Amino acid sequence: MKVPFLDLKSPFVELQAELNSAYEHVMSSGWYVNGSEVSSFEKDFSAFCGSNFSVGVGNGLDALVLILRGMNIGEGDEVIVPSHTFIATWLAVSQVGAIPVPVEPDEITYNINASLIESAITKKTKAVIAVHLYGQPADMDAINTVAKKHGLKVIEDAAQAHGARYNGHRVGSLGDAAAFSFYPGKNLGAFGDGGAVVSSDKTLTEMVRMLSNYGSKIKYEHDVQGVNSRLDELQAAMLRVKLKVLDEWNKRRQQVASSYLSSFQGISDDLILPECAQGAEHVWHLFVLRHPKRDQVCRYMREQGVETLIHYPHACHKTKAYVNYKHHLRVSEMLAEQVFSIPMGPHLAAEGAERVVEVVKKALVHV
Repeated sequence: MKVPFLDLKSPFVELQAELNSAYEHVMSSGWYVNGSEVSSFEKDFSAFCGSNFSVGVGNGLDALVLILRGMNIGEGDEVIVPSHTFIATWLAVSQVGAIPVPVEPDEITYNINASLIESAITKKTKAVIAVHLYGQPADMDAINTVAKKHGLKVIEDAAQAHGARYNGHRVGSLGDAAAFSFYPGKNLGAFGDGGAVVSSDKTLTEMVRMLSNYGSKIKYEHDVQGVNSRLDELQAAMLRVKLKVLDEWNKRRQQVASSYLSSFQGISDDLILPECAQGAEHVWHLFVLRHPKRDQVCRYMREQGVETLIHYPHACHKTKAYVNYKHHLRVSEMLAEQVFSIPMGPHLAAEGAERVVEVVKKALVHV
């Protein structure tokens, strides 16, 4: 039995009638950019997150860049980032001319280690980007405490954590602003690229909206040098449909994760299972395991028809994009060598999950 890493067809099949209706509505309207579907989704999504405002943008990287620009963070500034994250977190900082300053992750949750942030702060530090990695919220109380002490902005990179909660509050409401991606594989995914900036700061979101629309509030009047980064009407309409079932689909992910955790408990000292931090409601964008012989385990699983992926095989400071970074970041480098992700999603059938467990157990015998 083959088990794909992620099933992107079944979500459409489940919601086909509603999605087709949304498609017909947008296509027959004759209005495809900056219309009522986008504004309605922005209201729906900010309310869902527990924040006051939302701005639809082109993708998650743009969302981060626009937040940084909206906060006037740029040339010569420093921004603290997790050393273990998707490279977009670093790229956003670099794109505004600032310097990403890496902080190692906690070895249990893989999120940024809040206890290490203060030692990385300098006179040039302007913000901390907290990534809610794999679907688990970062330690936001500790991060906000140190940020407040030093007068820093807190930006949530929530691209992998749609709907997750920290101490009862949704991600997207835990810092000064949050960036979301709606890439198709996300917990809340569009049928193409898309993203959003969420914040309760009206001034910031108005600046983000202007920056994302050529630096213009009024057509042909350009107050700043902006970009073209807008969520389109069709994607917004589809996202409105999927937002209604996001909590339900996250619960399905949590059920799969619970089954995995029970099945893998104690089967090998070398297999490191993911753990949930106190106060964090994990939405399991990814289910990430660790093993010192990761590559052999993954190779065996692929041979058995179970697809795996690695998030992420190269620490950001070890990529060619950041070749000038001479840091030795032990935890990030170790994770890059050991982590692997197994199939996860709201449409992973019980027999598929059982097959994954079976093949993982066999792989551990073979390596």
